[in-house]
Amino acid sequence: MHDIQAHLKSLPMSAQKVRLVVDLVRGKGANEALEMLRFVNKAAALPVRKLLASAVANAEENFGVSRDDLFVAQIFANEAPTRKWRRFGARGRFKPILRRNSHVTVVLRERGAAAS
Repeated sequence: MHDIQAHLKSLPMSAQKVRLVVDLVRGKGANEALEMLRFVNKAAALPVRKLLASAVANAEENFGVSRDDLFVAQIFANEAPTRKWRRFGARGRFKPILRRNSHVTVVLRERGAAAS
């Protein structure tokens, strides 16, 4: 049994927004998850779909696993380092601007291997 992993580092989107998309595909079959992400109306859906497609390609190419047997065992979005800006405001103050990033990880497993 292999755990096939793919990582997406420093996605320029907050982890909170990415988690809304990630929670939809957890536990689904790989083909079903890819198809579902095509129609999700969120900005995070495209990078998550590309990451999932990459993980499926890794499984097929490196481990010889059929994409029909794969399912999303784990998928999660963690916070990445935040870029911080300053915008100057009235009366000598400044307003902080936080550009939040996230790291996304997906782990695929074979459906037959999970049962045994």
